[in-house]
Amino acid sequence: MFNSNHEQELSKRRTFAIISHPDAGKTTITEKMLLFGKVIHTSGIVKGRGNKKYAKSDWMDIEKKRGISVTTSVMQFIYKNVLINLLDTPGHQDFSEDTYRILTAVDCCLVVIDAAKGIEEQTKKLIDVTRMHNTPIITFINKLDRDSQEPINILDEIEKKIQLNCTPVTWPISCGKNFKGIYHIHKKLIYLYKKKTFENKCLLNSQVFYSLSDVLLDNDIGIELANHLREELDLIINVYPEFDKKNFLKGVLTPVFFGSALGNFGIDHLLTSLITWGPSPLSRKSHTRKVYPQEKKFTGFVFKIQANMDLKHRDRIAFVRIVSGQYTKGMRLRHVRIKKNIIVSDAFSFLAGDRLSIDKAYPGDVIGFHNHGTIKIGDTFTEGEDIKFIGIPSFAPEIYRRIFLKNPLKQKQLIKGLTQLSEEGAIQVFRPINNNNLILGAIGILQFDVVIERLKIEYHIDAICEQVNIILARWIRSKNPCSIYSFKKNNSAYLAYDTSNSLIYLAPTIANLNIVMSEYSDIIFDKTREQVDNILKR
Repeated sequence: MFNSNHEQELSKRRTFAIISHPDAGKTTITEKMLLFGKVIHTSGIVKGRGNKKYAKSDWMDIEKKRGISVTTSVMQFIYKNVLINLLDTPGHQDFSEDTYRILTAVDCCLVVIDAAKGIEEQTKKLIDVTRMHNTPIITFINKLDRDSQEPINILDEIEKKIQLNCTPVTWPISCGKNFKGIYHIHKKLIYLYKKKTFENKCLLNSQVFYSLSDVLLDNDIGIELANHLREELDLIINVYPEFDKKNFLKGVLTPVFFGSALGNFGIDHLLTSLITWGPSPLSRKSHTRKVYPQEKKFTGFVFKIQANMDLKHRDRIAFVRIVSGQYTKGMRLRHVRIKKNIIVSDAFSFLAGDRLSIDKAYPGDVIGFHNHGTIKIGDTFTEGEDIKFIGIPSFAPEIYRRIFLKNPLKQKQLIKGLTQLSEEGAIQVFRPINNNNLILGAIGILQFDVVIERLKIEYHIDAICEQVNIILARWIRSKNPCSIYSFKKNNSAYLAYDTSNSLIYLAPTIANLNIVMSEYSDIIFDKTREQVDNILKR
C-alpha cells in the first residue's frame, strides 16, 4: 500500500464528467470552471464560423466550424488545492458512444439541465448509464436567468423519470427577467444575482446578502417576493430530505444547485460541492479481481483514443485513466493485450487540445500515451500483472453508409484515414466478404458528416457517403468452428470483417436477422463488444 504522501495525493484528486442534452450549457459551465481554476482568463463563446473565439474545450477544427462538441475534452486544473480531472463530453446524441465510454473513467458526474426544458431524452439516457454504475451525480439546473419551469416541477421530474432522490442545496429566487439569485440552504445565506454588462471575465456575478430572516432583504428584492421565498423554503426544507453523503456516494441521491452558467452564477457552489462531497479515486473491476487506488503497483486502462491532436505530426494519443499506483517518467509497463513490455518515456496531462509533458501522475488522473497503432480502446497497462479492466463497451452501430472516393487513386490514404479515425471508436469500418466496398457504421447520422470533414481537413481526402441496404449488425461467434465455416459459406452476401478482422453479420431487415438466428441456433449474435482491435487489414 502507499505511504502517507501517496494517500494525500489520492485525497486531493477528483475525476468527474459533465453530461447533458445539447444546448443545456455544458460547455459554458466547463469554461467557467476553467476560469475559476485560473487556467484561462477569457472564455470562448461558441458561435458561427465568422467568430474567431471558440470554447476552449472545443479545440478541433470541425468543432470550431460547427459550434458543437464532437469529441470528449480532458482538462486538468487546480481549485482550492484540489486537482480536478474534468471530462467535457459531447452532448449530441450522435456521439453518445464516446460519452458512454467516458463514464467508465470517472468517479462522479455533473448533470446539467436546462431550466426551461427539464429532463430531455439524451439526458435521461446518459443518467441511466451512470445509474448502472451507481456513479454519484450532482445536478445543476441552468439558465435561471431565462424563463423556466417551476423548480419544484423539475425536481419532481428528476425523481419520477430517473428514480433519483433530490436534495436541493440552493434554491432560486424567481427566474427569467425577475431572477434575483439563490438561497443557499446549507450555508443559510442569500446570494443576489448581479448581471454584468461585460462578459468573459473571471468575476462572481453575485453578492452575499443577509440571512433569510434579515429585514434588509425585503428592501432589496421586494417584501412580496421575500415573503414568498420564505414560505416556499419552509415547504422545500420540510419536504425534501437533508443531504446525506452516503446516499450520494451510492448514487441514489443527488444534490441540486440552481444558477446561470452564462452569467457565471452558481458555478463556484458547484465546484465547492465537487471537491467537498465528490469521491476520491475509486476502485475498478478487472476480469479477475477489484483493483484499489491504494495499491502500490501501476494499473490503468484506455478509454479513448484521439487521432491528429497535432496535425503537423499526425499523432495519435491514447487516454489512460490511472486506477492504482503511480506513473513516473520512463517506467516500464506491460501492455497486457499484446503481451509486451514498453518503456513510457513521455506521458501528458491535458487542457483540451493542449498537452503538457509530465513526470508523475496518480490514481484518478487521465494521462496520454503516444499511440502508433498498437493501443486500442479497452487496453490495460500494468507493472506486470495480467489483468484486464472490464465494462468498457463497444456497441453495434445503428446507421450504415458506404464510403467511396471522388479520386480513386487515393485509396491507400482513405484506408489510413479510416484506420485512425476508427481507432477513436466513433465509427466502425466493415469490409464485406464478397466485394471491395468499405461500409461505415455509427450510432448517429452526424458522425458520417464528421468523418467526411475530418478526412478532408486532416487527410486531404474528398470522400462521399451513400445509403446502403443495412439496418443492423451483429458480431458472430460459436464454440464450434464447423458451424462458423458453414455459416460463412451459406451467408457470405451478408457477412463482413470489422477492423479487428472479426466476423459480423450485416442484416438488411430485422426479419432477415430473426430468420437467420432461428436457423443457426449454435451461432451467437452479439450486440456489443468490450474491445475492438482497430487495425484495418486488407
